[in-house]
Amino acid sequence: MSKPNSSDRLYSKDHEWVQSQADGSAVVGITDYAQEMLTDIVFVELPDVGRVVAKGEAMAVVESVKSVSDVYAPLGGEIIDVNRALEDKPELINSDAFGEGWIAKIQPADPEEMAALLSAVDYDALIQQEKH
Repeated sequence: MSKPNSSDRLYSKDHEWVQSQADGSAVVGITDYAQEMLTDIVFVELPDVGRVVAKGEAMAVVESVKSVSDVYAPLGGEIIDVNRALEDKPELINSDAFGEGWIAKIQPADPEEMAALLSAVDYDALIQQEKH
C-alpha cells in the first residue's frame, strides 16, 4: 500500500517528487507509487555531480527486477549532490521513497519551473486516473 503523498513537496507527471530546500536547491526522488510499480529495485545509476540537466531530461536510471526506467529531471539545473547510499542499497527507494531513497539534489536554473509541478492533491488525482 502506498504511503500518502506528502504535501511538503511537488510532483511531476513522470512520478518524481521535488522538495525545496532552504538554500534554494531541490531534492529529487521517485514517488512511492513509482517504486511500487517498479517493484524490487536492484540498481540505481546516479547522475554525475556538476552535470547540467534540462527539465524533462533523463538524469538517472532505476533498475528493478521487472524493468529499467529513466528518472527525469523535474527541473532544469545543475546536479549538486547525489545519494551515494543508493550505490550499495538501491532498495532504500523501496523502503523510504520520500526520505532515505532520494536520488539527487538540483540547483534550479529557473525557480519558476517549480510552478509547473503538481501539488500532492493533483498528483493523487493523476495516480487515480492511471489506475483506471
